[in-house]
Amino acid sequence: MSHVSSHSPHGQSPLRTVQVLGGGSAGSSAHVRSLASGLVARGVRVTVCAPAEADRTYGFTGVGAQHVPVPRSSDPASVAALRTACADADLVHAHGLHAALRAALALSGRRVPLVVTWHTRAHADGARAHLLRLLERRVARAAAVVLGTSSDLVDRARSRGARDARLAAVAFPAPRMPVEQGDPDRLRPKARAELGATDRPLLTAVGSLERHRGYDTLLDAARAWRRLDPLPLLVIAGEGPLRTVLQRRIEDEGLPVRLIGRREDITELLAAADLALLTSSWESRSVLAQEALHARVPLVATAVGGIPELVGDAAELVPYGDAQALADAVVGLLGDPGRRELFKEKGARQAATWPTEDETVAQVLSVYDELTQPRPLG
Repeated sequence: MSHVSSHSPHGQSPLRTVQVLGGGSAGSSAHVRSLASGLVARGVRVTVCAPAEADRTYGFTGVGAQHVPVPRSSDPASVAALRTACADADLVHAHGLHAALRAALALSGRRVPLVVTWHTRAHADGARAHLLRLLERRVARAAAVVLGTSSDLVDRARSRGARDARLAAVAFPAPRMPVEQGDPDRLRPKARAELGATDRPLLTAVGSLERHRGYDTLLDAARAWRRLDPLPLLVIAGEGPLRTVLQRRIEDEGLPVRLIGRREDITELLAAADLALLTSSWESRSVLAQEALHARVPLVATAVGGIPELVGDAAELVPYGDAQALADAVVGLLGDPGRRELFKEKGARQAATWPTEDETVAQVLSVYDELTQPRPLG
């Protein structure tokens, strides 16, 4: 039988896929929405299994997918709901390790291909690190294809026993919230005034207040730029378990830093900033890094995980955990408008090299085709 088209490997009937999303980061949820939209437009039937709040935020049904609310826990009810949702699927595509484990459990005993996109690396130590390794191994071996969002994740999947691991094309996610109508240059002073940075440089960091984000190092570096005049203001947008500890340090040491909690206006916050700072111990395709380069905001980031591959020479890279190098990079850039302009130009050029939504969907469709084509007999 000849292959009719990329979206109908089984004669005329459209390919039926189930996308499984766990709690998911902003990046993976935005990726699934983009993927669902592109697949539906190409005639693929898409069901997204995700917590109810994910559909409210990302609007999977709005792009033509069916949404089945499945809680993010791995309790038996959640796996049973997933098993029902996958009953007539030609292929299941899970995003993230925990979603992939649930999908593998839901598919056990059935010959439905499982594709896993590995978006990020979990952070764990001690006994939890051992459990995480077991989880990674189970997921890597259950998948027909693992798509890693950075080269080091592809290597990690291979080391965990993946039969087929490839670098994923991942499009730049649409901004988290639409910018208000109007000229961004006009909105910039408003955002800066609200944060208290009218006549001083504004530095922005975004991400949950957790150990792996490297905020301890960031506060160490903030001590060094207290000698600058005007004094830069660092704002950290995010919420998490370290809030009390970080707030106490800021007050005790008199640091020019504000914790502004979880924000819905990250795009505007970044556009208003003089520099974006990313200090994590590991990142894959950091949404913050992509948004900063896309918005022409110079970025200082740790040279970890997929960051060097993502940003190329369009950001100032520093070693993780090195407060002196971070402080020097920030002070150096604040004192050199020419270099900031250069990074803005390089950032815009680098952003233009990232995969488009069309390229992302095309790659995924070609993987689906490989896995669902009828095999010739004999």
